[in-house]
Amino acid sequence: MNTPVDPVRLRADDVSIGYGGAAVSTGLSVDIPDGQFTVIVGPNACGKSTLLKALARLLAPSAGQIVLDGADIRSYSAKQVARRLGLLPQTSLAPDGIRVVDLVGRGRYPRQSMFRQWSADDAAVVLAAMEATGVADLAARPVDALSGGQRQRVWVAMVLAQETPLILLDEPTTYLDIAHQVELLDLCADLQRSHGRTVVAVLHDLNQAFRYADHLIAMRAGTVVAQGSPREVVTAELIDEVFGLRCRIIADPESGTPMVVPVVTGPRSSG
Repeated sequence: MNTPVDPVRLRADDVSIGYGGAAVSTGLSVDIPDGQFTVIVGPNACGKSTLLKALARLLAPSAGQIVLDGADIRSYSAKQVARRLGLLPQTSLAPDGIRVVDLVGRGRYPRQSMFRQWSADDAAVVLAAMEATGVADLAARPVDALSGGQRQRVWVAMVLAQETPLILLDEPTTYLDIAHQVELLDLCADLQRSHGRTVVAVLHDLNQAFRYADHLIAMRAGTVVAQGSPREVVTAELIDEVFGLRCRIIADPESGTPMVVPVVTGPRSSG
């Protein structure tokens, strides 16, 4: 008998997740659409990053399971997960004195084994990842000598060097100026559209989220309030429910996607 193939590579199935016995989400179920750019939004402390950690196997559910390629993610070894899924967490610490090229090269470790050591192909992948994130000219510099924005792009390059079909990014635009934010999100969109990657990102900027997301997950207080295409689910009522923000929703003049315009509720300061 043939085993049915799970149509979704990554999902949370009725999970309860939290820290130290304190639940953040209970009975949470989420499917991550394959080959799409999924963005998770919500107010601070609503469970966005907690969900992402669970999807990446950094946080074990107390109930339910995270399913990766048809099996409980806990059934895989760490290296097996790392070959399928790349993660950029909110905060990352580089070893003291490590060079950019060496840190990005660590993204190739899941591909190494006793029978497969570093190769010219690995070096080419590392160079391509650095070029894609604009850090190739920093290759020989120590990571701890870089600015916050430069370091963030180096970490993204390391994730790209893993060459995983699934990429999870927790607030990847942190520390980046607006130009580099757009460059990074354009890169993520290109990985999804041109290379078939599945990308999941936690973002705070709603208008960026709505512009880039194929699939949007809106969370509040540990639950999913809405999910689907931004054009289908984003309304002024949803933004008020999730963020407590009165607003108007208009079409982004560049992309046609929903754009949030906050409603001014009080007098503006003249100073």
